[in-house]
Amino acid sequence: MPGFFNRLFGTSAAPSVPGAATREATVFPGDETLEVVGESHYQDALWALVGGRRSDPVRQEAYAVLVPDPDNQYDPDAVAVQVDGRLVGYLSRDDAARYRPGLLKLMGGSPNNLVALPALIAGGGLRGSGVGFLGVFLDHDPADFGLKASAPSYEKLRTGLSEAMATDLADDGFDLSWYAQLSDVDATAIGQLRLLLNAERDPIDRHYMHCELEHRLYRSRSTVTSALDEFDAACEQHHREMVEIRPALVEKFGVVPVIEMYRQVTIRCEKAKLWQAAREWGERGIGVYGEAAARPEVVEDLRKRISRATTKLEAPERPATRKPRGVTVPTVTERPSELESLVCAECGASFERVRTRGRKPRLCPTCRGPQESYTPASPV
Repeated sequence: MPGFFNRLFGTSAAPSVPGAATREATVFPGDETLEVVGESHYQDALWALVGGRRSDPVRQEAYAVLVPDPDNQYDPDAVAVQVDGRLVGYLSRDDAARYRPGLLKLMGGSPNNLVALPALIAGGGLRGSGVGFLGVFLDHDPADFGLKASAPSYEKLRTGLSEAMATDLADDGFDLSWYAQLSDVDATAIGQLRLLLNAERDPIDRHYMHCELEHRLYRSRSTVTSALDEFDAACEQHHREMVEIRPALVEKFGVVPVIEMYRQVTIRCEKAKLWQAAREWGERGIGVYGEAAARPEVVEDLRKRISRATTKLEAPERPATRKPRGVTVPTVTERPSELESLVCAECGASFERVRTRGRKPRLCPTCRGPQESYTPASPV
């Protein structure tokens, strides 16, 4: 269990205590999404925060405190995410390394050294295997942390390409030799892929050609003005062909491998605040994966994004003004004082006092007088 986090807020399993003393956390709102990872390990805490486990979908707004965790045994740069005194996840290793310096600077300028971000707890709902997981999304402004606005990342997840290549020679149904012949220059490779797609008919070949075309187009976005429009069009065509591609993938692998297109386009729509389109692309992806996803966590990620987009679409209109920096919200950090009963060593009478660390008094207040004094420690 993270040491620094526990010392500051108590263990992640500790419930929020009604009437507990609080400290104010300074809120830094924004329009960029900062993702939380590891929520699957803190489902009990998340369900407690939303009022208990239930079958209907969950979309609840909250505030999350970012807490550096230098004692973390896996990553000294770790940043924990805490909601109402409960640990609900962490920033990813890459995000923690990028955001930690700015976070420490913000904490130094905050009256109580606590930095909070608007958060959304989303997910749940009935799934084929039961109630879905809850996830956490954070809104922020990268500039507050000394960073530029982030661009969506294109990640090579487990797409099945390497496995397909490994069996290429033994399978006459497709031929992936074209992949090794692609140019290292994106503009040239894009032209090659378009020519290949004009001639190729095998669905598995076409699938990986589409994946590579989308990858090259997205990577060209900073040098080619039309690259993102072409990327969007390529994704639309790719999705239309899923009626033939999906059965071929299932026949080949027994499951549907990760199709990065669905997550990538959903993120692009989120960045542009096109919430209806984000929800539709997330639903498209879930429809293609069905019950055959090779990586269920990828489907859960899409469900979280659908829940967030739905929340944005159903939220009432708010004033255009944003909450200013420096606004604070209460954060549970301490338990109320507890009383303990002691027995006087001289008169045998019972007496009560606030439970503290350190040496306990031997005598009751009546017998003690000036003979015995002690210095109470901080309340537990």
